[in-house]
Amino acid sequence: MFEILFLGTSASAPSAKRGLSAQIVKHDEYRFLIDCGEGTQRQILQSGIGFKQLTRILLTHGHLDHILGLGGLMSTFMRWEAIEELEIFGGKSALERVRILINEVVLRGANPPMRLHFREIGPGVLFETADFTVTAFPVTHRGPDCLGYLFEEKARRPFLPEKATELGVPFGPERRLLVEGQSITLENGNLVSPEDVLGPLQRGTKLMVVGDTGRTEDLLPYAQGADALVIESTYLDEEADMARQFSHMTARGAAELAIKAGVKQLILTHISRRYREKDVVAEAQSVFPGAVVARDFDSFTVRRDG
Repeated sequence: MFEILFLGTSASAPSAKRGLSAQIVKHDEYRFLIDCGEGTQRQILQSGIGFKQLTRILLTHGHLDHILGLGGLMSTFMRWEAIEELEIFGGKSALERVRILINEVVLRGANPPMRLHFREIGPGVLFETADFTVTAFPVTHRGPDCLGYLFEEKARRPFLPEKATELGVPFGPERRLLVEGQSITLENGNLVSPEDVLGPLQRGTKLMVVGDTGRTEDLLPYAQGADALVIESTYLDEEADMARQFSHMTARGAAELAIKAGVKQLILTHISRRYREKDVVAEAQSVFPGAVVARDFDSFTVRRDG
């Protein structure tokens, strides 16, 4: 299970009700901030989530509406908040811009208030635990090194408690050992193996987050079967030519990708001030009936198959 909290859902410039691009993805104790538009630190405070575990920032690209908040965030860490380590992941061009913003504008020769790491990445796995992975994939937008991110739980065999009870497995460490793949011997001498109490292999939850993008054909392989797709919807189809000119997505285009990929949930963000939210929803739902538009501070829980 993943959770995603939207901190900023506007395109290019903030509106009265929408801040600039930023989302937090959570899985157990892990938190990832995806993009950090201007004003993100205030949104973090207003959401009540706090700064303590926000030690990993994933950048989709280096446009200012997705990175300017890093300057203010670093300034706050220098004066008010304290974390021990901060990792900023992104493509080469995005990190070059962020280094200038942080090192030359904010720090100006001072030492950062934490261990600071700029992690230049390309497509591939960038973070992994025993339970899930975070993978970057290429996205077509204006400029090089644009990325999207896949959050995927690893496939597992579910524990069947009723089967364990039937075999006489007591509650406690014995069941944990079986889940970990180890056989156990009961007090009566019977041997119980993982095969006796584990069900068929099941895929884990899959969440796909796309920043700005002008194409969907190259995203289709990554989106296949996703439990949730988060993607920009800067334009409506009536201005599809302008969307192509600026390498952005329409609500219809995002919905068509979701249909083709068999996505379970479609969440649109990066909404332009030029449109009414209900019109964006209507266009997307004409193709993908369950589509929703995220608002600032909306939170979604993403589970396998719904």
